[in-house]
Amino acid sequence: MIAYGKQFIDNDDIAAVTAVLQSDFLTQGPKVTEFEKAICDYTGAKYCVAVANGTAALHIAVGALELPSGSEGITSPITFAASANSMAYCGVKPVFADIDPVSYNISPSFVQQKITSETKLMTPVHFAGQPAEMEKLSAIAGKNGIKVIEDAAHAIGSKYKDGSFVGNCKYSDMTIFSFHPVKTITTGEGGAVTTNDPELYKRLLLFRSHGITKDNSILLQNPGPWYYEMHELGFNYRLTDIQAALGISQLAKVEKFCARRRQIVSLYNKEFAECPWFKIPVEAEGVRSCFHLYVLQIDFEKIHKTRASVMKELLEKGIGTQVHYIPVNTQPWYVKTYNYGLGDCPNADAYYEKALSLPLYPAMSDADIQSVIHAIKGLVK
Repeated sequence: MIAYGKQFIDNDDIAAVTAVLQSDFLTQGPKVTEFEKAICDYTGAKYCVAVANGTAALHIAVGALELPSGSEGITSPITFAASANSMAYCGVKPVFADIDPVSYNISPSFVQQKITSETKLMTPVHFAGQPAEMEKLSAIAGKNGIKVIEDAAHAIGSKYKDGSFVGNCKYSDMTIFSFHPVKTITTGEGGAVTTNDPELYKRLLLFRSHGITKDNSILLQNPGPWYYEMHELGFNYRLTDIQAALGISQLAKVEKFCARRRQIVSLYNKEFAECPWFKIPVEAEGVRSCFHLYVLQIDFEKIHKTRASVMKELLEKGIGTQVHYIPVNTQPWYVKTYNYGLGDCPNADAYYEKALSLPLYPAMSDADIQSVIHAIKGLVK
């Protein structure tokens, strides 16, 4: 079975995890701090807080901003639900701005149209690993006093047009990553928030661990070494040392993973570009996408097949596919809660109708890649 996404684990990863299992600390030990430093060294950010998953990263990032009640936040409809849910968790109304029909990222012009006096947050999503237009989005945010959280769940290893790494927070207040097994690097489950703001960093640490601290610079009193204080209503979002050890080992291979992903995308694009019923993903000029997904747009009507039948046909050939994503604004909870729905974001609706994610991960063999290409081309014969 060729899955749409899959982790790459080697002997170095196994040895790193085994070493922790044989150590004194399985959690709340030194490996989490080591992993956070490695992320900072790689991205160029000053601070990093590792957490249990990407959703937790988004949640504490929004919470750390302490936005006023009644605030609105703008994000993309073509993303996983957590990008918007993290706002709703914190009492911020999610607002969806339509996507650019080429990059599939949130469009700066549509963002501008959605800004109101209540807009306090913007969460651009680097969809499939391609950086959003952060130069323009950051400028819009700055002019309107809007905080920015980059959702880079897909984009560790990606680079902006200026050549710097996504996650350095030069265009945002914070950036989040996800380390789920289908992502570029994995910790099993896991996530992280990067920032250059020391006050945000302190609040992120609080929210990660129940709102509790033993930091002398924060404590109101300190009668002894047992003492701690709860300053916020936080969460248990800690990452274990087992996961952090895996993350450290994986991060050392991120450039190799990125190169292989880009190689696979190039092979796919070369084979699919000439078919009039396919639309291949296009990398924006000047950026480097560490592709998390390969989304092929297929005109199912023209090939006289439904998406469901295509997915079934491919599955019977041992090829797994997926759809990324159903527009979040059309999900029942968002329809019920905010009266959103189809038609709110026409570009997102059009994208969704033709989207199909093909297998893309470094562990794919050349034979796997050719099997996918042969099966996809066979759809239109």
